[in-house]
Amino acid sequence: MIPKELYEIHASICQCLANPKRLEIINTLRDNELSATEIAEKMGISGANASQHLAIMRNKGILKSRREGVSIYYSLANPKVITACDIMREVLFEYLNEKQLLTKNVKL
Repeated sequence: MIPKELYEIHASICQCLANPKRLEIINTLRDNELSATEIAEKMGISGANASQHLAIMRNKGILKSRREGVSIYYSLANPKVITACDIMREVLFEYLNEKQLLTKNVKL
């Protein structure tokens, strides 16, 4: 039996990830650690906007950070986050392919 509190924590993590910019941050950090400035530049967003998303993700335990001089570097707290995102992307592609097949067979 899974405690109800665990469902609430799970939903909270999923809610944090239900943002396109945060998913892009995860993908950007897929293979390496980057500074907040590097993340903002790669994504084409302001440093302030990147910092807001990074702080939320760090507070949820999705990212970890370390300070080096004036820069803060971010990386994934657990590489399984990438696996989970990749699986959800596969589900999305399968869904879209199925929808496309269904609409191809419809004659108007």
